[in-house]
Amino acid sequence: MLIVEETDVAEATLPVRHAGRVIVLDPAGRVLLFRYDNEPPNGRHWNTPGGGLEPGEDYHAGAQRELSEETGWADVPVLPAEVHQRIVTMEHSGRLVRQYERFFLARVPVGQRPLGEVAAMHVSDGIRASRWWTLAELESTDEKVWPEGLADLVRSLMS
Repeated sequence: MLIVEETDVAEATLPVRHAGRVIVLDPAGRVLLFRYDNEPPNGRHWNTPGGGLEPGEDYHAGAQRELSEETGWADVPVLPAEVHQRIVTMEHSGRLVRQYERFFLARVPVGQRPLGEVAAMHVSDGIRASRWWTLAELESTDEKVWPEGLADLVRSLMS
């Protein structure tokens, strides 16, 4: 497992948030990402489905719940093995936090599977768009994609 971002002492004193995230792949190896148009420091970025853990919830359970909430898919299992970790300093709910993220893998059987009835949820969570990305698109985009190096990570999961 890879820790993508190192920290300094000031960042280590920030409030901690734990999040479960899911790398969702379709049969062609495309990755589902959501776009957020936040103010700095997060800024506009694309990210995998996922979010903060609820009290008593482990990372895998949180990732499964978040995938269902953000996609409307109750029938897509999240595999139990972690595939990546990262620690990031970011803004959440109006304050800087130190977010510890664990990533899991899920596969959908249909290419570019459409989302369920989640439009209202996306508005309330600040999700502005969704898109299935090819690895070539991930490698060539000027857009900010979280986690960094996602195309290489997906390649390693497919081999």
